[in-house]
Amino acid sequence: MQAASHCYPLVHFSGRGRYSKLSNHSSVKILSLNWLPQKFDFNQGAQIQKILKSSKLKRFCVIPNSNDGYPSLSVSEEDTTASKKDTSTMEEWEYGGEAFLSKWSPPRYLWRGLSVLILAGQVIIRIIKGKIHWKNTLQQLERVGPKSVGVCLLTAAFVGMAFTIQFVREFTRLGLNRSVGGVLALAFSRELSPVVTSIVVAGRIGSAFAAELGTMQVSEQTDTLRVLGANPVDYLVTPRVIASCIALPFLTLMCFTVGMASSAILADGVYGISINIILDSAQRALKSWDLISAMIKSQVFGAIISIISCAWGVTTLGGAKGVGESTTSAVVLSLVGIFVADFALSYCFFQGAGDSLKNCM
Repeated sequence: MQAASHCYPLVHFSGRGRYSKLSNHSSVKILSLNWLPQKFDFNQGAQIQKILKSSKLKRFCVIPNSNDGYPSLSVSEEDTTASKKDTSTMEEWEYGGEAFLSKWSPPRYLWRGLSVLILAGQVIIRIIKGKIHWKNTLQQLERVGPKSVGVCLLTAAFVGMAFTIQFVREFTRLGLNRSVGGVLALAFSRELSPVVTSIVVAGRIGSAFAAELGTMQVSEQTDTLRVLGANPVDYLVTPRVIASCIALPFLTLMCFTVGMASSAILADGVYGISINIILDSAQRALKSWDLISAMIKSQVFGAIISIISCAWGVTTLGGAKGVGESTTSAVVLSLVGIFVADFALSYCFFQGAGDSLKNCM
């Protein structure tokens, strides 16, 4: 009992760990307080003292315990209060940045744009690996191809006749009647047929893709597919992308044929330019690369339409209103993507001075 009344000063320290010898030949390790955010449980009176981070000098005392003979450590109340203040400051610095990042969320247009790239990569990987749902692909191919032929051909016929009116009026005044067919053929094969066909498909098929997938996302049908073990990308997205890339080149060729036919009939019936002259001029001006470039363009446009529409569909939020907004924005972005891609591909395919019209003069 007498030994318990004495208090032995231990050491002054400022945060570096070391060993110190006591007068009763017991060794106590002095730990660094800069990295001790937890608490220590000591024997005296079953009290729990919290030793937190500190940058000031502290005085500790070791009191021999009469029960078991081991030393007990005590700390002053003032030091504990100061340690709590220092700890709260350090915690604010440590967890402030983490709290800010946890509350921050990227803008919706940003993560939607990233979803287009991620979805495109997933589709390419699945096509390479052969993970294709063929039955669904054939259904989507029928929908994009045969069921879209009528509106595409009707649009191409009237666009061809409108261009014929403008070209024939001006070329007739210059005495270049034999060049009308070549100019129309080049315009249709290089630009009008792939672009007009893609615009029609974007309005008809792209909007349907976005609306369907958006409704499935809002009604949690895509989550049901995951529960059943089916990947929504394999079952919903990949077949639509493949169908669009296959169907659009054939639609483009059909639109080119109908557009040229309607232009020749109008030129012969209204302006008196023979159909044979139109077709012969077109045959001499056209090259195989013109039609190949049109098919490549249409494939790229089909991929843009399907991927953007599907990405906007699977990221739909907000019920029926969100489905309508996703459908509208998907069509608009698809059209913008078509025009941007058309410029880039035309710049790559047709550089320098052309000589296609020399053969039909």
